[in-house]
Amino acid sequence: MMLNKKMAVLYMLLTLAALLGGCGPDPDPEPEPDPVEMDFEFNGSISEEVLRSYLSRAITQAEFCTGTRFYYDGPVYVREDDERMLLNIGAKFMGRAAFMWGDETRSNDPGFFGDIAVHIDTMHAQDPDMIFQAAIFEIITEKINQIEVPSWVFEAFDEPVESRNFNFSAVVNPNGWGANAWGANTCIPDVSLKETQRYFYYLARNYIDAGIEAIHWGQMMAMTDYSDKNNNYAGLSYLLEKVREYASGHARRGLVLCDAHISQGIKAGDKLLFDFNSFPLRLREKIGSPTMEAEIVKYHMDAIYGRSLGGITPGGWSCDALPYIVEFDNYGISDNPGEPDIRSHFVWGYDEISWFALQEEEARNQFLEYAFARVRELDPAGYLQMPGNRVMSKSFGTRERYRANTKGTEFPFGYSQEETIKRLWGGTDDE
Repeated sequence: MMLNKKMAVLYMLLTLAALLGGCGPDPDPEPEPDPVEMDFEFNGSISEEVLRSYLSRAITQAEFCTGTRFYYDGPVYVREDDERMLLNIGAKFMGRAAFMWGDETRSNDPGFFGDIAVHIDTMHAQDPDMIFQAAIFEIITEKINQIEVPSWVFEAFDEPVESRNFNFSAVVNPNGWGANAWGANTCIPDVSLKETQRYFYYLARNYIDAGIEAIHWGQMMAMTDYSDKNNNYAGLSYLLEKVREYASGHARRGLVLCDAHISQGIKAGDKLLFDFNSFPLRLREKIGSPTMEAEIVKYHMDAIYGRSLGGITPGGWSCDALPYIVEFDNYGISDNPGEPDIRSHFVWGYDEISWFALQEEEARNQFLEYAFARVRELDPAGYLQMPGNRVMSKSFGTRERYRANTKGTEFPFGYSQEETIKRLWGGTDDE
């Protein structure tokens, strides 16, 4: 998400703290083979082979399922071209296709989840294998005070039903950590607290009912490090248990895949709490490059390559390193755009998607080819999540969207990586 300067510093400190918390697994785990053939069938549980198939065809498609009244990052013009593009390239996992960043009153509007359901149904009519991911981020604002707690939330938590609204003060860490992190009357919620669990369950259940089959849980280390971590992640484990329990009987295929923005993973004992991990690419500048070139380097800062923890997955199978995706992250622009600093998570002063969009078209396509192969070379557990639609910050104050669609007279908003993605994924031309 977009961060101001203060929160960008906090973001970096959190990720570095996570890195210092442990060295991760053996830096050179035994390679785990890719699936010989793509397999997208599952029901109630998902095998490693099917999960890897989906991760190998993942694309960030921000707010694809969001209705026009509810965009956070600005309008998506000619959305039908996104539908065409996703089908053309063979995308199977649409990341961040629905979300809120604060403004929780959207979740109280039936149109928000209703629009999501309509868009998912439209795409499933053309490709029933597609998975659409929603995001529940590391922010709650006082606006939750305006939302009534449904009786089914209390019932799911085996609690007496009350007639009340959600309580913002009850989701803030008791010691005040994370209070006002995103501005006045906001917080990084504490997942160890029951009210946080109730509200997150409320969101997750509504997303599942709308047809969502994956949930990204944001920067979970920030929501657990100052409380739940010391209790073996009991609060997070309980929340995910409740969400998965509901999904088993109500999700489209009896399952919701859960991931979070984590540089290593989260374990309770030998059990991994998430189905897969997600993290930024963490690019390193090539100092002296006149075209602001960057590269992917193992162990650069808190990069995930070679660090994803192994264990027993929620699906019941074991792994030496949990599969993960890396994406072009967005978080704003630095005070020194265009200048390199390999100690910073900015890339030449920009967030990753903005840096990528600033490259010439040929350079963007070449970098995708490089990154697609480089991630797999560095770590057999990793996959590149392609950039499809994501807001960027090419200059101060802008909220323009990068879109991979082929640019043309009828669609002037594209950055033209569509055919490169299709080729890398092994697709063929429709002609």
